[in-house]
Amino acid sequence: MEGLSYLFLLLENLALKGTAVQSTTFSGCVATKAIDGIRYAPGTAHTYCSHTGYELNPWWRLDLLDYYYIYKVTITNRGDCCLEQTTGVEIRIGNSLVNNGNNNPRCAVTSPVPAGSTVSFSCGGMEGRYVNMYIPNIQKHLTLCEVEVYGTAKKQVIRVQVKAAENVDEAELKTLVLNKLNQTLSDKDVMLTWRMQPNGKVFQKNKTVPKQSPVCSSLK
Repeated sequence: MEGLSYLFLLLENLALKGTAVQSTTFSGCVATKAIDGIRYAPGTAHTYCSHTGYELNPWWRLDLLDYYYIYKVTITNRGDCCLEQTTGVEIRIGNSLVNNGNNNPRCAVTSPVPAGSTVSFSCGGMEGRYVNMYIPNIQKHLTLCEVEVYGTAKKQVIRVQVKAAENVDEAELKTLVLNKLNQTLSDKDVMLTWRMQPNGKVFQKNKTVPKQSPVCSSLK
């Protein structure tokens, strides 16, 4: 038997604990609508998305209220129209509020997000308190139907030692470990990082969040 060391990152949607503001607000679509835990689903008339006015350099900022390592940011787009409102958005993460936080290091830039779709961006453990959505150097609206930020505080890292045969199959080991995690962590997202064999790969188990409610009225 060989002792294998694992590093478990217990990821949760940190956005649900934070507060949000944005550069301007259109038609009552306030910044906090993007962190209400409700992904947009087309076909209803309610307003569940944040929406800035038509302006130069629109931005939206999430304050996580503490310092975290950010591994993934997920954005859900509106499903009725105006896909350009979530195109070219710079995701910035850091601890500075210079330029409203828009000067912090960049994790990713969004490509066109299909109507009503959810896309995720890997941020590799960037450290920060603030997560910004920023569209620089252009005049337009910024709409976000849901923003999810998955990460961990340093104190949430758990190390365990697992005994396994030297010739254990990688798929078997993955299944065994994740099944055990399911028993106690069924309501969380778990990212499993191997510190030893097999091959330093990273596996991720994502909690499935059903699509729910929608946006503000159509605006082009």
